[in-house]
Amino acid sequence: MLRFVLGLVSAIVLCASLPALAQEGPLDPAQPKGTTPEQIIQRFAAKEREFREARERYTFRQDVKVQTVDGDTVDGEYHEVFDVVFDDQGKRLENVVFAPQSSLVRIQMSPEDLDDIRHRLPFVLTSDEIPEYQIMYVGQQQEDELHCYVFDIAPKEIVGKKRYFQGRIWVDDRDFQVVKTYGKTVPDIRKKRQENLFPKFTTWREQIDGKYWFPTYTKADDELHFSQGDVHIREIVKYTDYKQFKSKVTITYEGKELPKGEKPSEQPQPPQRPPQ
Repeated sequence: MLRFVLGLVSAIVLCASLPALAQEGPLDPAQPKGTTPEQIIQRFAAKEREFREARERYTFRQDVKVQTVDGDTVDGEYHEVFDVVFDDQGKRLENVVFAPQSSLVRIQMSPEDLDDIRHRLPFVLTSDEIPEYQIMYVGQQQEDELHCYVFDIAPKEIVGKKRYFQGRIWVDDRDFQVVKTYGKTVPDIRKKRQENLFPKFTTWREQIDGKYWFPTYTKADDELHFSQGDVHIREIVKYTDYKQFKSKVTITYEGKELPKGEKPSEQPQPPQRPPQ
């Protein structure tokens, strides 16, 4: 029997399908005061560009767990934990620290899944990408202690094999940074012998180092409707231990590393021959 292939989310996200979350206030459709939706978009897109560049300078741990569920029973699981670190030359790389054999049977992880986990679940919408999306202001909403502007976004068109995000974002009205996203990656992939479907997910961000709102938790709990039957999946992704990378610069003298702050002593000059 052909196995299903798991992707990460579903078609247009309807406002009515948004999950009920604790500490979330009612959506107020009122227009923003003292600014316009267009100005807010430009401000958060610029912040998102800063966010992307800053996160490239951080190390962190990512814990990924994907499960298939039959009723109340987990009948398959994919689990991977890896550290995003830098080598001695400052090159970014992944160090897998835990990866047991996958027990998924009804679905498989596809290359698109793995790429989405690394690059699209922590969705970023920069000023460079704004022209690719339709962005609609839908109102204001309280998220815990944050007052947020809310936007629905969707790609204007699907170009080639490029993958996009479609859903809703919440923008903090003080820092003008995205603090939460809800939606899915698109498009779903349906071929003659392969179906690659993607679940709706929510990603929450937290402020790191008092400046950047980095993703810390992603959750998906969705029913994927394959042609051979539905599959209930759960997914949890945790991002922890953010630390800013600082390159190590050392000073060596005569092949030995000098202690921090110590300078090499001046070499004695060879004796001068007295004039004749």
